Order: sequence, then structure tokens, then C-alpha cells
Amino acid sequence: MPDGREQLARTRLVRILERHGIANARTLEQKISDAGPYNQRIHPHVLTGVRNGLVKEGQIVRIRRQNAPWFHLPETPDATVQARLGELLPVFRALQHGDMGSRVGQCLEIAIYRALLRQNTLDHLGSFTNLGDHDDSRLYSKEEPPQSISGRRLSGNQRLDFLVRHPEAGWAGIEAKNVREWLYPDREGIAELLGKAVALDCVPVLVGRRIPFVTFKVLSTCGVVFHQTYNQLLPEADRELADKARDKRLLGYHDIRVGNEPDDRLLKFIGTNLPGVLPEARERFDEYKDLVGDFADRTMDYAEFAARVRRRSQGVNEDSDWEPPDDYG
Repeated sequence: MPDGREQLARTRLVRILERHGIANARTLEQKISDAGPYNQRIHPHVLTGVRNGLVKEGQIVRIRRQNAPWFHLPETPDATVQARLGELLPVFRALQHGDMGSRVGQCLEIAIYRALLRQNTLDHLGSFTNLGDHDDSRLYSKEEPPQSISGRRLSGNQRLDFLVRHPEAGWAGIEAKNVREWLYPDREGIAELLGKAVALDCVPVLVGRRIPFVTFKVLSTCGVVFHQTYNQLLPEADRELADKARDKRLLGYHDIRVGNEPDDRLLKFIGTNLPGVLPEARERFDEYKDLVGDFADRTMDYAEFAARVRRRSQGVNEDSDWEPPDDYG
């Protein structure tokens, strides 16, 4: 029998698919994980498991369009499914088309850069050199931060989005993730950030739309600093597309915001919060860097990493109990 959260997830999935005919995974997360009464929100790792179970049981049908999974109820008429796909796929396709993904990524990077320019505590490396030359319908030129610090070097073509230097804590590396997905700790992008931070011995800083509690719980113990934007930024030049993506009868990405200006929360994070927490984060990062490095290069899997972090933080023997934490399997 499903527990209370799983039963609620089942109920909400069915109701939403009844109303919308068909939806992709990100729309379902937006409507169930990000929206609705707070006590009825189901985090994506629970929602995904329940959704996959319903697919296996035949109570939800999964199809693939535009290289992404879409879901509908088996009793939904095919004519309805096709009509809805005719409305949804052009918007979904436009969000993936051409250089759109890169321009969306730049939106958050530019917002962080503008915030860095407005503070006076952190020296920073990484800049955009032609923001005044054209609008955001084209990519801007970025001067990337260096690949090496004091003889420590990133491999291949790896870069962090920005490097900042704190007068006490030393270097920190900022990574911007302007994506729809919630940023769980075992995702490849997280491991890449951690690996780069270990290689350069800089405190890792992650800025993203949604960061679940388990990511905070496990990685903040290790000195990782987080900021949730609660918005995905899209280019100002694509305002019409942003309006369609936000439309509750289309993709329903209601938190989209256009432009690359930092909001008050990001300005406060970069200008006040980040300089304030970096010294303590540096101490934690130094303490757990060995575990972070082994997890980042996949020498250690997530279950063992999370268990060792938990047990080290409790001051007990690390060499046992390699089970994943209760709040994230």
C-alpha cells in the first residue's frame, strides 16, 4: 500500500492529467512539486517513483515526443492527446531550438555577473564583455575565469562560471544552473561542480531554480553554498515565448521571468549572504574535501558518500551503514 505522500501524488497526477489531457515531466513537477497548497506538494523524487509505478500498472501511458517523455491517462481519447500535443509541442520545441538553451543559461550567469559588479567584498573573475552592444536575441561574449589557480588546474575544457575571492576564505567557484529540474545531489551536474571545486580548492557555490532539502542537508554539511532563485530566467527577446511557456493551459511554467537583471534576493545573496557564510563554508569544505572528491570522481557512490558525511558529522565510525538517507532514496 502506498504511504500518505505517495497516495497524494497518485491523486494529484491523475487529476492534472484529467484536466490537461497530456503533460511532460517538467509540467507535472511544476504543478505538483512547485505549486498548490504547501502541504500537498510532492517533491520530484517521490513524484517520479509514483508516476513510474502508475505507468507500469497501466494507469498512465508514457509516450515520447521531441526526445522527452509525455504522459496521459489511458482513457483519454487519442484525438484529445493529438490536439493537445499540437498546442504544446510548438512551445516545447521553441524552448529547445537553436541557441535558446545557451541564451537561457546566459540569463542567470549575466544576472550573477551584474550582482557581482554591485558588491565590494569579493574580487571576481569571469565577465561579459559586450552587454551594451546588442539585445539578448544573440549570445553575448563571455570572458571565462581561468582554468588554473596557483598551479591547480581543471582538466580538459572545464570552467566554472565565476571565481570569487574572499579576504578570509580564499577562492570560491560559482556555478549557475538555470534549468527546470530540481538539483538533486546525485545528478551529474552536481558532481561536475564538486569535482571542479576540489581541483581548484575553491568553495563550491550553486545557484539554481530549485534545490531540494536533501541537497542542502548533505552538501551544505560539506561546505557547499546554495541559493535558490525560484525562477527560471528567459531572454527578454523571447518574451512572447515566455508568456506561452507560463500559460497554465500550455506548459504551465509559471515561475518564468524574463531578462537578465538580478532581483533583490540575488543581490542580497551575492552582496551580503555569500561573503558572510564563506569563511565557515571554507572550514567545512576543508574538513569534507576528501569525501567530496571521491564522490565527484565516482570513486564513491552517492549512498556511501551521504552515509559517510552523515556519520562524520555525528562523530562516529564512517566505515559502515552505507544506506541512503531516509528523505531521499
